[in-house]
Amino acid sequence: MNASLSASEITRLQTALRRLLGSKDLTVNPAPRAGMSVELSVNGEVIGTVHRDDEDGDVSYAINMVVLEEDLPPAK
Repeated sequence: MNASLSASEITRLQTALRRLLGSKDLTVNPAPRAGMSVELSVNGEVIGTVHRDDEDGDVSYAINMVVLEEDLPPAK
């Protein structure tokens, strides 16, 4: 089940992801409108969405990240 993230959760998640992924340029942005997903971005470019799951009282966060083929280096 996808529930929205509070401002405190967004800040805490951003801190954890920056530490885990080693990127100070990573931001977790609140959903632009009610019912939309929280966005994950790097240097202002949205790279995915964050979904909160609260199953049986255990809270977890899932990230769906998108990498476009055009952003990949050329094949050798």
